[in-house]
Amino acid sequence: MVLAKPWKADAIIRLVLSVMVCVYAGSVLASAGHYVSVGGKASPWLFFPLVAVALICLVVALILIGKPWPTEAFGSRILALLVCAYGGLFLGAWAQRLTGEGASEASIWRMVLATLSFQGAGLFLIARFLREQQSSWTEGFGLLNRPRQAMLLGLLAALIFLPIGWGLQQASAFVMTHLPHFKIEPKEQLPVHALRVSMSWGGRLMLGAAAVLLAPVTEEVLFRGILYPAIKQFGYPRLALWITSLLFAAVHMNTVTFVPLAALALVLTALYEWTDNLLAPVMAHVLFNALNFAMLLVQQVGWL
Repeated sequence: MVLAKPWKADAIIRLVLSVMVCVYAGSVLASAGHYVSVGGKASPWLFFPLVAVALICLVVALILIGKPWPTEAFGSRILALLVCAYGGLFLGAWAQRLTGEGASEASIWRMVLATLSFQGAGLFLIARFLREQQSSWTEGFGLLNRPRQAMLLGLLAALIFLPIGWGLQQASAFVMTHLPHFKIEPKEQLPVHALRVSMSWGGRLMLGAAAVLLAPVTEEVLFRGILYPAIKQFGYPRLALWITSLLFAAVHMNTVTFVPLAALALVLTALYEWTDNLLAPVMAHVLFNALNFAMLLVQQVGWL
């Protein structure tokens, strides 16, 4: 059973907000990269100052979010945060519109940048969160609780769940395309599309490293290691299970994979509960992503 954690509610809120700001900043940078490569609708004398000011606003907002807020300075801090956050959001959205319709196209570099702005920045912010909570990785996530057994259990769970996950994905695609009044054209996941169109092995390896190594660690720490026990400690263990599982599936932003990813999240949470060691869900997540990536890579290069 996952033991109680000393996480403070305000620190968790600031962590989540910081991750959201980093994700949005990454999307603004991606738009700037697209503008440099293919151009856009506006003059660079307008576009690049918009991007620069938007990023400055977001960085200042990130700094304000990262500091504890004393009661006597709460009003001024929240006002400054709102000005910077909304300024960054507005100017970033304006800049993104000026890049044109092609700015949303998937590519290897966009997927790597998106991973770095979410999972990469998230890992850094989690380290800061732990320092603020005066906790270590081993203490906070039970990494010394029978680590070998936890890792082996995680690997075994991934192997068992993999065909189930594939089946759920096929079933989801079938439901969306065949049931009356519910016909939705399934969209290819952006990382899958990026891998399919990429001809560079360097780009494929970068995307693979991000998907197999970086993403599982950050996502497990954030969803299972921090959010799940925090909500559970309020006395709602089932609500904690479902909220974090559905949120985990939702952040991947794909309707076809929503159900299998929610089911995977339930399994990962159960692993954490059984072992009280985050290594179990991390290893399961790593192997699940690795096998999926290997299958996509084999199909993409025509080995099957």
